[in-house]
Amino acid sequence: MAPSLPALFSLEGRTAVVTGGTRGIGAHMAISLAEAGADIVLIQRDESNTTTKTAIEALGRTATILTCDLSSASSVASLTPTILASHDPSILLNCAGIQRRHPSAAFPDSDWDLVLQTNLSTVFTLCRDIGAHMLTRPGPHRGNIINIASLLSFQGGLTVPAYAAAKGGVAQLTKALSNEWAGKGVNVNAIAPGYIATEMNDALIADADRAASILARIPAGRWGRPEDFGGVVVWLAGGGSAYVTGEIVTVDGGWMGR
Repeated sequence: MAPSLPALFSLEGRTAVVTGGTRGIGAHMAISLAEAGADIVLIQRDESNTTTKTAIEALGRTATILTCDLSSASSVASLTPTILASHDPSILLNCAGIQRRHPSAAFPDSDWDLVLQTNLSTVFTLCRDIGAHMLTRPGPHRGNIINIASLLSFQGGLTVPAYAAAKGGVAQLTKALSNEWAGKGVNVNAIAPGYIATEMNDALIADADRAASILARIPAGRWGRPEDFGGVVVWLAGGGSAYVTGEIVTVDGGWMGR
């Protein structure tokens, strides 16, 4: 018998590892996963921001903060053993990301390396290491990995070559891992946010002309909000998307269809 509709969207009894969960889209997605029943392991630079943890605990779920510098390869390499010492994650949400803007002809190596490490290499390391754990879990369905891509997984943007390169890489990484793991019970997908009114886009929002030109192209007639991502992340984390893998799901108010 097929699972009931509520069961397809329930995450009861599961644990999700979430990076980038302290603010914006990541915070809302982490809380949404908890609302659906998951316990959450929040990966943060430090423990000073407890807003998301408190919100999750208010829902009656467990929230644990583990610290890691996601811009440091050595710090990231030691993270998964720490997670697995006390948790059995079946959901990984890679949401952490940074942005650096410079004209491409003057883009510094240091910012290129920082963005690629944080936005792509760290995503690969966590997918590889936590994915390897998922593959050892009882089947047939062993886990869900959700990466955060971008419109710049498809487009080049302006003055953000490192970010575009990293997010293009995230999209292709998602497909590559799905090709290997979908038949082994681990689904790998990505969400590509459009233009969202969050801190990362403050510079765009402050540029009145650019902000107006962006808004004019969005069929939905508004910038996105963090709360636009709760439903899609719960769907991709649960049984409702059991036959969805290797996909880059755009949540962009229709931008890519314009």
